[in-house]
Amino acid sequence: PAVISTKMLRVARPFASATRASKVAVLPGDGIGPEVMKEAIKVLNCASARFNLNLDFEHGLIGGAAYDEHGEHFPEQTRQTCASADAILYGSVGGPVNEQHLPKWKNAERNAVLGMRAAFDLAVNVRPATVYPALAHACPLRPEIVAKGVDLVIIRELLGGIYFGEHRTEGDTAVDICTYTVEQIRRPLEFAFATAKQRRGKLTVVDKANVLDTSRLWRRVAGEMASKHPEVHVEYMYVDNAAMQLIQQPSNFDVIVTENLFGDILSDAASVLPGSLGLMPSASIGSSINMYEPSGGSAPDIAGKGIANPAAQILCGAMMLRFSLDQPQAADAIEGAVSSVLKAGSVTRDLASANAKVVSTSEFGDAVAGAL
Repeated sequence: PAVISTKMLRVARPFASATRASKVAVLPGDGIGPEVMKEAIKVLNCASARFNLNLDFEHGLIGGAAYDEHGEHFPEQTRQTCASADAILYGSVGGPVNEQHLPKWKNAERNAVLGMRAAFDLAVNVRPATVYPALAHACPLRPEIVAKGVDLVIIRELLGGIYFGEHRTEGDTAVDICTYTVEQIRRPLEFAFATAKQRRGKLTVVDKANVLDTSRLWRRVAGEMASKHPEVHVEYMYVDNAAMQLIQQPSNFDVIVTENLFGDILSDAASVLPGSLGLMPSASIGSSINMYEPSGGSAPDIAGKGIANPAAQILCGAMMLRFSLDQPQAADAIEGAVSSVLKAGSVTRDLASANAKVVSTSEFGDAVAGAL
């Protein structure tokens, strides 16, 4: 499994103790969010009982669910719930593609996700991508590529770049502005260097420095910082080549760090390597709180059918225990339970093979809780 820098992930919050409950803000969101979140809470409650944790879950509304109640996608009440928590466990946001013009869904994801990032200074996103040996058949790549091993981490800057720049349309002309400062670039790079040191010591800085000034600044800052980390081998790669290499030679990557837009695309590409978005947890690192969310979307087309894969949401709970609540043993136990269930052949429909036992969303959660 991917090794991630524990020191860098922890934030300035008091950890759990026997006398103080750790407050977790739970935001299930839309689509399959409530279904998979239910299984994550089920497993966390099981871990709490086994390891004598003291977890206090407080639910909040986000996205379309929040719009129904408050007329906005990220209401102040939800912000306050998160601000007083030790960690945020986030589901998914968004509605059907053919309803995106409706007020409930228009800009729902942007308002909710980008609003959360800005409100809590969630500046760095961490997405590990590992192919489980038991699920090698589910990886879309050729067997000889997968056999070399796929174990990488993509670190993405979240609060700068074109997503947070000026956006305007005037007649037949549209403008989106991409801006980066040295400080915005240093933060994810510091995390990336620390993570590379704990892994295989290789860092790939992805940019488009042959065209973009912002990418040239990224490359300049990375070069300046590299001298302070001589144990890390740094390479630079254009984003178009990186996209190709992720498919052709993913085993060559250890830690990838990049800007917001490129990271969004590359991390989604990498997230299909394990065989399903339902296996991909992620963490968004803030200055005072971290948010944990699965990499997949709200999948409204399968919502309510009991077939969604809850593994990523469950693994988000494990990441939360390890990096925000300082409970590494409980986190290890959850990750081990997920792995053992998958190895035993119990999978949701997205991972089904000829010899697999296909289970429902709740049955998968039950199996992980049982293994735990």
